[in-house]
Amino acid sequence: MSLPTNAGDLRVTLVQPDTVWREPAVNRERIAASLRCAAPTDLIVLPETFTTGFSHEAAVTAESMSGESVAWMREFARASDAAVVGSVQIRDGGDVFNRLIFATPDGALRHYDKRHLFRMAREQDWFASGQARLVVEFRDWRICPLVCYDLRFPVFARNRTEASGDGSLDYDLLLFVANWPAARHDAWRTLLRARAMENLCYVVGVNRTGRDANGHLYRGGSLATDAVGGSVVECDETPQVARTVLSGTWLAEHRRRFPAHLDADAFALEPLA
Repeated sequence: MSLPTNAGDLRVTLVQPDTVWREPAVNRERIAASLRCAAPTDLIVLPETFTTGFSHEAAVTAESMSGESVAWMREFARASDAAVVGSVQIRDGGDVFNRLIFATPDGALRHYDKRHLFRMAREQDWFASGQARLVVEFRDWRICPLVCYDLRFPVFARNRTEASGDGSLDYDLLLFVANWPAARHDAWRTLLRARAMENLCYVVGVNRTGRDANGHLYRGGSLATDAVGGSVVECDETPQVARTVLSGTWLAEHRRRFPAHLDADAFALEPLA
């Protein structure tokens, strides 16, 4: 899959809420209200488990792909003429997944199931792990969306050239939707910039803020960084909506000047046990 070298600008909106614990309807309405007067955009990014917070107990009441939250994302994408991205706890067959939904204005849905489950909070006891990475082509950009703890695993996130056959990279933009606690806030900022620099891409990370019902504090810090680790936009710890524009022209030129990916090591990923 070769990437377009003449992609235009991509307008991105980062939504950083104080998520209400296990109240999907309230959280959907708050997000919609925060964007009612928003400027036109191409991509709206919401946090991990944006309808419930990072609640394992909410897995018991997980929605289906035909449930209200996925329907809301699809309709919000249509009404906004933008892709809407965020993760929801989804029951699919006999398993529950921390599932990232990528909804586009034409009504299409793509999804990625979180591969790396956060064992320090026993996420693996409640959720099934995904396997395959997702790359979505949208408005001449290739976008790879991942979820929270995935940020710590650079091999899985690696921007590779093998699939293209011509040395082109897999994606232009790496997304992370997260509920990343304040206790590890410095790691959040450092790892987002590292993923951008090593993968010659833009990175957008969207986190929540506030304190959840388990007492965990979140400091927000949602940001977009360019391929040299420079801040394009960065949020503080308050609930907010931030907007930025990513330049395809700048990215293509940076890759032309600094094609480090051509010296990268080839490898194969094994399925998780």
